[in-house]
Amino acid sequence: MSTASSRPPSKPTDDQEDDGPWFLSPFFIASTAVLTSGAVTFLVLRSESPKMTVADLIGSLKDNPYFGAGFGLVGVGAGVAVLRRGLQLGTVLFRRHYTTTLEVPSRDKSYQWLLQWITARAARNTQHISVETTYTQEEDGGRVLTKFDFLPGPGVHIFRYKNNWIRVERSREQQGMDFSIGAPMETVTLSCIGRDKMIYHEMLEEARKLALQKTEGKTVIYTAMGSEWRPFGYPRRRRPLDSVVLDQGVGERILSDVQEFIQNPQWYIDRGIPYRRGYLLYGPPGCGKSSFITALAGELEYSICILNLSERGLADDRLNHLLNVAPQQTIILLEDVDAAFVSREDSPKTAAAFEGLNRVTFSGLLNTIDGVASSEARILFMTTNHINRLDPALIRPGRVDIKEYIGHVTEYQLVRLFRRFYPNESASRAAQFAKAAIGQGVPISAATVQGMFLMFKSNPDDLFRNLHLLAPTSPLRGQATHQAPFHEAGHEAAAAI
Repeated sequence: MSTASSRPPSKPTDDQEDDGPWFLSPFFIASTAVLTSGAVTFLVLRSESPKMTVADLIGSLKDNPYFGAGFGLVGVGAGVAVLRRGLQLGTVLFRRHYTTTLEVPSRDKSYQWLLQWITARAARNTQHISVETTYTQEEDGGRVLTKFDFLPGPGVHIFRYKNNWIRVERSREQQGMDFSIGAPMETVTLSCIGRDKMIYHEMLEEARKLALQKTEGKTVIYTAMGSEWRPFGYPRRRRPLDSVVLDQGVGERILSDVQEFIQNPQWYIDRGIPYRRGYLLYGPPGCGKSSFITALAGELEYSICILNLSERGLADDRLNHLLNVAPQQTIILLEDVDAAFVSREDSPKTAAAFEGLNRVTFSGLLNTIDGVASSEARILFMTTNHINRLDPALIRPGRVDIKEYIGHVTEYQLVRLFRRFYPNESASRAAQFAKAAIGQGVPISAATVQGMFLMFKSNPDDLFRNLHLLAPTSPLRGQATHQAPFHEAGHEAAAAI
């Protein structure tokens, strides 16, 4: 995060209260008046009586009303100056020993949480506000709605929290700029009477819970922006894990291993093993690798951090930094990792084709995943369509602990997919569909099957008549056949197509 080089002059501290110019102080003005009146009186009397002694001069000054008034001004000025300085010192001592102050800069993650909490729960009646426009997505229809959030504006606000008066000052720097978000740097300062710091802890905890309510039951997707992670798009509804149908036992094995890892951090600590876990899902495209990771994150109530290794400007140090500052309870996802690097065992001609595509070095990636500066308490998933293109050093144990093949659909998957999309159909008909699809003699991806179900979602009879569309080389592919619905007597004939 960068800031402008020139900064505004700092405010005076409590020990450096601004008293104004010294020559405007009451004590100085009164003293000047007394000395001036005394000098004028001395000169007048001296001119009238050149032989006047000092004793005579002092005696005459006592009877001078101007000189007496000057001494009165001196006393008043001195009293005012002493009182003012005493109040300043008393205020400084009171702030130091009897008030607690919390400063939250705009670059802190809890900054927006705190502002929204202050508006929603505390300073509801404040009249000095600023607007923040956000967009929310409806649960059912998927429509995006515009929402205006009113936050406390720059200035001073007062509210009451748990029988404590809290003073809030939101200040905005005129020259400092947070270039990562393109907004001026701001600071929120909270002050309250007392020495109990737990009041701020409770306040921030309430603000955090209020912010998490907006993403409750949803999966947040993060992407790398600069040197930090930012939410990408809108939080998505959690996808049920059983909506992604993998081959028998594959999904259960991965889920069980991840849960065992999350629940047993002490086991790793006791044995001196780095507390991190790596998974590699490989297989043909469209078979459910990324979909399963999304559903797994929803099952674990985790978020997903997607990192593109081919991103322009991504270097080794930034990659290492991003993996070390990833949000808690997130799955880090590296998709299509085979496209980012070429195996060191490939031919020089193949390696030259990938040269210059990225700035992340292969050794930098290896050290980031399993090096001295690698982060812990991390779950890393990688996907690839071509495992043979990956360097053995990348997928060795310690960097990749579990490898699972996610291949073309099997008869077991076809039956479960059919029953999920057509819950009113019989189990025997689901088995007939699975056998007929396998009988096409071509490998079928889960994405292709799902596309067929979406095409004929309201009429499974047409699905049976168009099983030829599953064959990618079929001359009739793309030409769906729609006929009138037929009943149980036509099932065997349809399955034989």
